[in-house]
Amino acid sequence: MQKIPNHLGVIVDGNRRWAKERHLPTFMGHRQGLDRAKELIDWCRKRGIKILTLFVFSTENWKRSKSEVNFLMKLLQEALNDFKRNIKKINKEGIKIKIIGQKERLPQSLRKTIEEVERLTEKNNKMIVNFALSYGGRTEIIEAIKQIIKKKISPEKITEDTMKKNLWTSDVDLIIRTGQEQRISNFLIWQAAYSELYFSRKYWPDFTEKDLDQALKDFSRRQRKFGK
Repeated sequence: MQKIPNHLGVIVDGNRRWAKERHLPTFMGHRQGLDRAKELIDWCRKRGIKILTLFVFSTENWKRSKSEVNFLMKLLQEALNDFKRNIKKINKEGIKIKIIGQKERLPQSLRKTIEEVERLTEKNNKMIVNFALSYGGRTEIIEAIKQIIKKKISPEKITEDTMKKNLWTSDVDLIIRTGQEQRISNFLIWQAAYSELYFSRKYWPDFTEKDLDQALKDFSRRQRKFGK
């Protein structure tokens, strides 16, 4: 029997390099990467993964060229519109879609669509798909601290459980990173305290269902002792 992570995080890296090596425009890499992300959701659902968090746009990515950022925002808008068109299928499969990150920095039209998709899927409970968008792990921790202060929780009552309740998502069991880099790049840094890490040499657009199974097989072989 294969152990399946309850929460899988994926750092989708390598879209631009994938395009460059094929002498294609950068936007082709991002579009191919989006198609792969849609496939991954289905692969994970079929394997019984309950939470999938995709790191698609970081707080640092705002530093990229205006043309690339604008294209990515349009691509994300397109993806969410596609979810709306297929909402009957998504609801039948019980998938709840959430966006985690600094939503206030996103274009107004994109924020409106996010609200719609989250509302349309909020009652689904078989699988949660988080899109980490304008997301940074340090920012998430700062926002959690702000929420704790607003709730006027006294210092002596603040525990790890208090922090967990004010974060955007739960502890992650396995993090997969594609694109040949071997770091977590400010992704779920609180939740990743005891995560298993798996690094794929492939660029994200080349990541396959077989590659996912290889990562899950590797996860199954590991012993998670949590300090015991």
